[in-house]
Amino acid sequence: MRAAPPEPLQLAGSGEQFLVLGDSGVGKTCLLYQYTDGRFHTQFISTVGIDFREKRLLYNSRGRRHRIHLQIWDTAGQERFRSLTTAFYRDAMGFLLIFDLTSEKSFLETANWLSQLRTHAYSEDPDVVLCGNKCDLLQLRVVSRDQVTALCRRYRLPYIETSACTGANVKEAVDMLVGRVMERIENAACNREFSLLLTQSRCLPNIAYGQPEDLVRLHDRREEPCSRRNCRNC
Repeated sequence: MRAAPPEPLQLAGSGEQFLVLGDSGVGKTCLLYQYTDGRFHTQFISTVGIDFREKRLLYNSRGRRHRIHLQIWDTAGQERFRSLTTAFYRDAMGFLLIFDLTSEKSFLETANWLSQLRTHAYSEDPDVVLCGNKCDLLQLRVVSRDQVTALCRRYRLPYIETSACTGANVKEAVDMLVGRVMERIENAACNREFSLLLTQSRCLPNIAYGQPEDLVRLHDRREEPCSRRNCRNC
């Protein structure tokens, strides 16, 4: 007899979250819309406070399928909202830190964002993926690869370049973060500190075997195809 395939692993919880961080105007909202809707919004609308989007996906790991309900929170980049958004850090399981490849200021500010993460997140070493957005604007690029490489080595960060306008590497960036978070969850039994921190912050989902229709969670957002002249704001 053929052995039955393993049932999907259900990560059931109150809503596991990813947080998207970065300065205002780097393209956080546009990137989320591109990921969830496959569309780019040509109009720039600054996020006020915090918002979120959702997406369901199937993730394969260690011979098991995970049905994930992803919740991705979009945060305001302006300084006046900083105290509000940091309140969400503790309950997030992973972070997409985005800077604009055409803005050196947004790149230099990543160090401040990382400092805040180490202060407010579930751990001093949270799962973070660094994204250099607007990679399609080659002629306007001011942040060099050497600068990014030095930063990633200093903070031991994975890095990927994305374009919310064209959709380049947007899915890959989120998949990279999902993979890191799932690996940490699967190793949680061997990491008492992580398990305790996530349990205290209500972030560690209950792990149980369920039926194929059962789900897991994470978060997201949407946008529209672009006219290239409008990509600069997103």
